[in-house]
Amino acid sequence: MKNIKYVVFKEDKYYVSQCLNVDVSSFGKSIDEAIAALKEAVSLYFEDENDISEFHVIGETLLGESVINA
Repeated sequence: MKNIKYVVFKEDKYYVSQCLNVDVSSFGKSIDEAIAALKEAVSLYFEDENDISEFHVIGETLLGESVINA
């Protein structure tokens, strides 16, 4: 069992969920649907027991938003 951290954001008419521990993302029409789809995608990502994919343990997280001059 792995404890994952993720972020969810709205993109057009869908919610996108992105795992912070591994490079996996998914989407759904609602936040709950996007999170459920992400959990399934991450589970499939780790389904192969011989896979040596790296899992980054993430402790404290901070979500921020800022404006930059570009």
